[in-house]
Amino acid sequence: MPVNAGRFSANYQGPVVVFVIGMRINHFLKFGKWIPVARSMRPMIEELAADPDSGFLGSETLLQGLRTVLLIQYWRDFDSLESYARDREQKHWPAWTAFNKAIGSDGTVGIFHETYSVPAGGFETIYGNMPDWGLGKVAGLVPATGSRNEARDRMRASAGN
Repeated sequence: MPVNAGRFSANYQGPVVVFVIGMRINHFLKFGKWIPVARSMRPMIEELAADPDSGFLGSETLLQGLRTVLLIQYWRDFDSLESYARDREQKHWPAWTAFNKAIGSDGTVGIFHETYSVPAGGFETIYGNMPDWGLGKVAGLVPATGSRNEARDRMRASAGN
């Protein structure tokens, strides 16, 4: 990925939902338990990315050590996220059902999610000498102008004020 030299901010105004989802391998040698869980996320992301009306804006994938995979997802609104999660015709529902059937509460694989509904003006972004990343990758980048200590002004700008 090419690096954007300089300081930039995400070109995004309005509210955003940040959905953090991931899995943790609790028993590494039980490949048959965690590999299907690990493989289930990519088809969901591809399905969402192919549907501009889904409300899904984009995502980033991170690894924490050898055991934890984390996705940060950006959504237009909570209703879109919830609609996808509950839609039995989309890839999430069968993956969730398969997880509960194969893993349930046996402890071999942990899963987690956190959902943040961020109002307009409730976020601020800075990317210094970074490739496109996070909300900046989703929404595009604009130069971050002003002094390095103007986070409050950037937050006001994200509110459209």
